[in-house]
Amino acid sequence: MTRPTILVFIFLFSLISCVEKKDNTEKNATIPIAEKVGQMIMVGFRGTAISDSDAIYKMVTDYHIGGVVLYSRDLPSKETVKRNVISPTQLKKLNADLQAIDATKLLIAIDEEGGFVTRLSVDDGFEYHKSHQAIGKLNNLDSTKVWANTMASELAELGINMNFGPVIDLNINPLNPIIGARERSFSDSLETVIAHAKVFIKEHTKNHISCVPKHFPGHGSSDKDSHKGLANVTTTWSEKELTPFKTLINDKDINVVMTSHVYNENLDTLPATLSPKIIEDLLRTDFGFDGVIISDDMQMRAISNFYEFETAIEKAIIAGVDMLLFSNNAAPCPENTPDCIEIPFDPEIAKRAINHILKLVEEGKISEERIDDSYQRILALKKQL
Repeated sequence: MTRPTILVFIFLFSLISCVEKKDNTEKNATIPIAEKVGQMIMVGFRGTAISDSDAIYKMVTDYHIGGVVLYSRDLPSKETVKRNVISPTQLKKLNADLQAIDATKLLIAIDEEGGFVTRLSVDDGFEYHKSHQAIGKLNNLDSTKVWANTMASELAELGINMNFGPVIDLNINPLNPIIGARERSFSDSLETVIAHAKVFIKEHTKNHISCVPKHFPGHGSSDKDSHKGLANVTTTWSEKELTPFKTLINDKDINVVMTSHVYNENLDTLPATLSPKIIEDLLRTDFGFDGVIISDDMQMRAISNFYEFETAIEKAIIAGVDMLLFSNNAAPCPENTPDCIEIPFDPEIAKRAINHILKLVEEGKISEERIDDSYQRILALKKQL
């Protein structure tokens, strides 16, 4: 190719890029702010099938929510009550019906880690997947590849496009009630956690499933369960817990991260999900992460016991969270726990959250530019899928 030809090619490429950028900008300007806000919400719902009279159908059509999260059990009622999952055939149809509701792709997420943390039971006809800990102890990357690919292939076949994993917390406290004791960490070794996480992510990506490494900035040293209340890691956390996240970001392995609700005075006096220092300063600025940041469930007691629904939403968005997760599946308070606040199932929780965010924008507490930043990240993620 001659030099003049190259220059012409560069000019035409630049011109096309400018036109595409202008078109995208103009198109984006026509998207209502309410629809952009809707994309920032992911919710859990009740139902093993859907119709146009169901609340979740309306949340997708009327409010354009960004995603849903699937569960096997309905905790607010009884653990034996089926939530979204009965069988592979049923779940595949449910997901196809969900995806067909709206033209914008829906994120259909699940916590499928293996071991204790699975929504897809063998008793219901699904594959059995070993825990992170079992895979880490085996410490054979070829075996990890088979394990992760089997899991990802099953999810893809079912129509699931987002997995809340891998867990990249270090197993610093093996008695940790929510990480170590449930075999959710690959290892206490940085090298082991990073190596197996990379394989997990690669196999999911090959199957067009977005992985969501968790729980930033590290939950492995806690001695409390943030589902049930405050998880203070101030005296147990160490900076090395950031390394798996930083490595995966530097190596461009990930485009989504999930925050934790741990309280860590080494970093801030707010829970991580609500902390600008942890999310905006550390994760965004210091680590250079420009992907989607998803909160852990905003209804976990580490948040809901201490912050009003509206306050938590405002603080999370100001902190830098792009997508707010509401499981709508909080377990009832245990007996003799007067400080625990009951969280009933709310079929219109997405509507409540969206309307409050719109109010915050109207009052000038959150800018439209801030909403648009999250909207663009979420849209870019969906295009990659």
